[in-house]
Amino acid sequence: MTLNTWIAFVILETVLCFTPGPAVLYVVSTALGRGPRAALGGALGIVACNTFYFLLSALGVAAVILASQRLFVALEWIGAAYLVWLGLRLLLRRPAPAASAETGRTQGSAIAALLRGFGVQAANPKAIAFFVALLPQFVDARLPIAGQVLVLAVTSVLIELGVLSFYTWAAVRAGALAGARWTLALERVAGAFLIASGARLAVGR
Repeated sequence: MTLNTWIAFVILETVLCFTPGPAVLYVVSTALGRGPRAALGGALGIVACNTFYFLLSALGVAAVILASQRLFVALEWIGAAYLVWLGLRLLLRRPAPAASAETGRTQGSAIAALLRGFGVQAANPKAIAFFVALLPQFVDARLPIAGQVLVLAVTSVLIELGVLSFYTWAAVRAGALAGARWTLALERVAGAFLIASGARLAVGR
């Protein structure tokens, strides 16, 4: 893998990470509702799932899953249902008193957010197809594969974590400026988009 190839991957990965999707929506909604600590936990869960996808792609398992139509369709339905469930949780969440809400934000479990973040990314089985299609374009078959995949994986993790951290900061800042009432409204907008993402995933089969 040449330097130019790596730079091309960095540019593509950065653009894709900044493009709003279920992962970004989850991190933003978590930052608004539970604070930056939980949001960063969710971001770590998302990049952990991406690392898992890189491993699957390197081992060829992702290609096997992609080739199995029934398994892939089942994963799509499970992923769509999970995104809709997360969206409904945001839409139906009742506003809490100011003091109680602040306590909840402070005590939000980063571990629970991490697991949900992993689930959000895993809920989109098309990410498997993305990694199967993406990696071969940046890997030189004439050179050791494992080292190249490792470089791409570390690069991807650092970029995505940086982008999600930026979204976390922006969401927390926006929530502080908007106040509790508008923060709840922003959460519900994010919930609606998560439901739309799940519906799109199901319809897009």
